[in-house]
Amino acid sequence: MKPKPSLSPEAASNESDGSRSERPDARPRPPRQPELEDCCRSGCTPCVFDLYDAAMERYELALAAWLARHPDAAPP
Repeated sequence: MKPKPSLSPEAASNESDGSRSERPDARPRPPRQPELEDCCRSGCTPCVFDLYDAAMERYELALAAWLARHPDAAPP
């Protein structure tokens, strides 16, 4: 049986919501806020604004954890 290849820290931290960058333990970046035109106004569940709210919650948690690991960093 072959061992599974492990991801490098850079590859493992590359998340699609943009909360992390390619550098190891880089400061999380906030998600892009959707424009009003991004909503189709047909009552979708989830709406692009719901997805943004969830991404912001993940960002805020990731940022708080990052700031705890980097106490000398300037707050956002």
